[in-house]
Formats: sequence, structure tokens, C-alpha cells
Amino acid sequence: MGVIEVATNVILPMLGQTMEEGTITKWLKREGESVQKGEPLLEVMTDKANMEVESPASGILLKILAPENATVPVKEIIAIIGEAGESVDEAVGAEPKAETAPQEKLEIPAQSVPQLKVPVVQPEESGRIFASPRAKMTAAELGIDISLLAGKGSGPGGRIVERDVLDYAEKSTAVESKTERKIETESAIPKTPVKRQPIGKKIPITPMRKSVADSVSASAHTAPHVTLVSETDVTNLIALRKQVADEIERTHGVKPSFTAFVIKAAALAILDNPIINSSLTEDGIIIHDEINIGVAVAIEGGLVVPVIKQADVKPIYKIAQDMESLVEKAREGTLLPDDMHGGTFSVTSLSSYGVDMFNPIINPPQSAILGVCRSVEKPAVVNGEITIRSMMNLCLSFDHRVLDGAPAAQYLSRVKELLENPYLLILER
Repeated sequence: MGVIEVATNVILPMLGQTMEEGTITKWLKREGESVQKGEPLLEVMTDKANMEVESPASGILLKILAPENATVPVKEIIAIIGEAGESVDEAVGAEPKAETAPQEKLEIPAQSVPQLKVPVVQPEESGRIFASPRAKMTAAELGIDISLLAGKGSGPGGRIVERDVLDYAEKSTAVESKTERKIETESAIPKTPVKRQPIGKKIPITPMRKSVADSVSASAHTAPHVTLVSETDVTNLIALRKQVADEIERTHGVKPSFTAFVIKAAALAILDNPIINSSLTEDGIIIHDEINIGVAVAIEGGLVVPVIKQADVKPIYKIAQDMESLVEKAREGTLLPDDMHGGTFSVTSLSSYGVDMFNPIINPPQSAILGVCRSVEKPAVVNGEITIRSMMNLCLSFDHRVLDGAPAAQYLSRVKELLENPYLLILER
């Protein structure tokens, strides 16, 4: 047959504003297989998350130019899509880069691949389960055969997502003890299982790990961190959450976590102490006009910080909805660049890990971050009497170049006041 007159070059797209390169983690199609436009074609690890790249055209995947585990710059040609039986050596832009091994002329016999006129076989029928990486990992952890969910996914195009696996697990008595993973904990950070690494094993630096390392190093070496700690009585907050959580879930479909209330308190306290919500630039200190709270979320292999926009004006239920959606996206590896853009202040929680105190590192270019520790029942003096109260440490790290101890302490004191008088968090303002 003749050569392709118009071939489609698959390029690595820019999946984030700061993305310069990406690592091909998995090809979802093999050479010679048919692919439809908009169908997930491969998975790419950026400096933020593992994301899927959709096929830009329908046809046959004639050639993969960037193999799995290869790191390539954005806009690099990584594959070629064309018609069955066509060669790829003369396709426009199909030649690999200099560092790539020379490609031999590929002639794909027409009879060896399905013709485009033949109806495309659904993933489940072709032997591949159409599921997100996180869904597959969760299914493996819970001992669930993910093929049992084939055709029942709630994601785009029937794709199985982690929520489908968790819902299936909740309905199965065989794995009932392993399904306590719904986002109802006191932490904004889902507990990511820590896998034991064999002694002496070399762990490669992924783009996400490198991004986290560069960010925290720059922050620690540039911004002089000071951390203030305040013990806070959250007895009334725990009681209030218990009273309103079921009603909020009934009316808005989400049960607010403990951290949703902390985020609201952190945002409202900024209204009285706006200097906390600022960034240091070459032109001076910029106090942001929006209060966008980043929530640190631990995922396998790294950390992401999705942002809850305008948290000061959102009611508790809306914060809870946003947080549940963002954490689920983080777990699925489907966060969009906009989901992580525009944060002006951050909250990080280690409460579910039993941590009593830590020094959170500021997320640049922000000027402060609030760390949330576990709550524990302990004796406390209230109105001159010793009683048992639920106490929790709040750890505020701030950039001493931007603000001093007094305004930082004022802010932390206001957060403490709001959490100890939680009815203030649900009043209209």
C-alpha cells in the first residue's frame, strides 16, 4: 500500500501551566490496535499527578515513539495514528528525535489489524478492563476482582473509578472490614497505604517526587519559618459536627468532615487578619483579594494541594462537597491544573496519623500554612474545675519576611476562638 497522506501525530500535551516534561507511565493501547478519538490512549505522570491523555483522532495506533517509563518534553511526538496497512516512515513529523533509536519502516498488513469500518470493540470485550489506575490499586488492596465491575463504571464512558470499587466493597460482607475508606475522617489527607520497600532497593525519583522536593527545598531555604503552636479545645466542635452532620448529608448529600470546619475557621480568621493571606514579590507584599484554601492531600508517591476557592463565603456543606470531590480526584489522579491553581493559604492535617505536633512547610508563594494535629481527650481546667475535654494542637508556620510573631499569633488566636465557639462557623456573614 501507499504511504499515509495525512497522519495524526500524537504529541505530549501541556497538562499544567508549569509542566515542561512528563513520564509515560502506561500505554493503554498497543501498536496495531484501533483507537477512537477521545478514548484514553496513555497515562502520563506530570509533576503534579498521574493523568490520562486522550487520543486526538480515530484510527490505528501505527507506532509508539516514546515507550513506557520514558520522560519526554511537552509537544514531543510520542506516537502516530493512521489507517490500517499504511507505513509510517514518511508521515509528517513521524521521525523520532535524535536521541531515539532509528525506526525501521513499518508495514502493517491490513489483515493483521481490524479495519476502521469494523465496529470498535469495547474495552471489556477486548480483555482490557476500562478502569482508572487508582481503581485498580484499590481493588487489589481490598481483594476485589475488578472484572466483576466491568460495564458498571460511573466514570466517563463507563470507566471504573475508585468510588465504584468502594461502593462495591461496602455492599460485600466479605470485605466489610476493609471499607472504612470513605472520606469521613478528621483528616484532609486520606491515609495512603505505606508499602514496605525491600532493603537496598533503589527508588527512582518520579516527576511528582521531584516537584515536591524542589518546592519544599525552595521554601525551607528561602522563607525563614517560624511555627506557633496553640492547644485548642474542640469538644464543642465535635459535638456540633455530630449534631448537624446527618442533616447536612440528608439535604446536601455529603457528611462534613472535621477538617471542613477547620478550613472554614481558617478562612474566616483571615478576614480579621488579611496579612496572613499574602505573598512576597519583588514589588512588595501582595495581600490577595480572594481567600483560596489549599488542602494538602497525600497520594501514593507524593503530595498534591488542590484548592477550595473562596472558602470564606462558602457554607460548611459546600466546603465539604468541594473537599470530597477534590480528594477523590487526587486519589484517581484526575486533578486538573485549575484544581491546584490560585491557593493563597494552606491547611495540612496529620490528625488521623496520631500526630501531636509538627512544623508544616509553607507552600510557596504563600506566606503561611496551618497544621492540624489529632484531638485527644485529656484533663483540662474549665471554670475552675478539672474536667475531661477533647484537646487538639494547631501548628501555624509563617514566613517571617512577610509578617512578625504578633500578627501571626493574633490569627492563630482567632482560629482557636472560632473552633472553640463553632456556632460562629455556621452563622451567615
